[in-house]
Amino acid sequence: MIPSLAEKEISILGKRYLPELEISLKSKIPVSNSKFFGSMRYHLGWESFDGTLVSLDTGKRLRPLLCLASCEISGGNWRSAIPAATALELIHNFSLLHDDVQDGDRTRRGRATVWTIFGIGQAIAAGNGMRVVADQTMFGVNNSNIARTSAIAASEELTMRYLEMIEGQYLDMSFESANTISTDQYLDMISRKTGALIEASMHIGSIIATGNKDFAQTFGKCGRSLGLAFQIRDDLLGIWGDPSLTGKAVGADIRRKKKSLPIVFLFQHASKDDQCWLSNAYKKDTVSESEVLDILELMEKLKVREYVQKEAEKNAEIAINSISRLGISQDSLKSIEAIAKFFTTRNK
Repeated sequence: MIPSLAEKEISILGKRYLPELEISLKSKIPVSNSKFFGSMRYHLGWESFDGTLVSLDTGKRLRPLLCLASCEISGGNWRSAIPAATALELIHNFSLLHDDVQDGDRTRRGRATVWTIFGIGQAIAAGNGMRVVADQTMFGVNNSNIARTSAIAASEELTMRYLEMIEGQYLDMSFESANTISTDQYLDMISRKTGALIEASMHIGSIIATGNKDFAQTFGKCGRSLGLAFQIRDDLLGIWGDPSLTGKAVGADIRRKKKSLPIVFLFQHASKDDQCWLSNAYKKDTVSESEVLDILELMEKLKVREYVQKEAEKNAEIAINSISRLGISQDSLKSIEAIAKFFTTRNK
């Protein structure tokens, strides 16, 4: 498959920023005989379950990439944001460790999740430990030559947003037992669960570069909208993604009875009879294959996929419009546009 221009731009940014980020990340959780730290390194793709060093899929690293890019676009030295970018990636992975336990997910990035190998309690402890390492890493911002007020603002932003992210996960789990959820409620939840940390990524990068609160807040608002676009596209891929790219069968999120945006929209716009049928299907222990096919057919009838894609694109456009008012260079704006395009068109 030929990479799109958006994918090429992400690749360019990755080659520029991520090698130094990876060095920083590995320095925070070094090789040791401790199974506690070993479980973190396993999750991050650096070790096998027996401690053998490996180099596996480490995830997209989108949050630190956005932090470092925002710092440079704002006129700063991107290397000064490495500690913050490192902390952001650790916070993201702390949330994934806990999400896997809470959702009962047995695989992530093509391998067994931490809780299935090391145990549930151990996975929770590893996530808590990773969060503490992230907090310690942010001290590197305070101890650098960045203005003290900017360093404090960056630390406060990270703490506020990852608390909001945790609240989003709480709401997401609460929705599982809710009879009805509106699309507005769902979008508010993912704005917290996914959007908050991406907002922090861009806000922190900009505040480190400029010390300008208003300027950084605009970057943050751009990040919040990008986070929504990213998650909405993720919801689309969870049902209609190419199995050869996502590793999941078509309709995977339906089988999991996950209340993602396509399902929430479907429940809200289906006829009364179909709503009743859907409710009964989701109350069962498992959704049958014939029911999955019927749900997919009903989604096609109501043009659910089209709605979801347009919602992702709408939020990407909001992100671009918000940051274009800052008067950043055309090259910088094109980079943000490419990131937004990638978020709304990615296939995995």
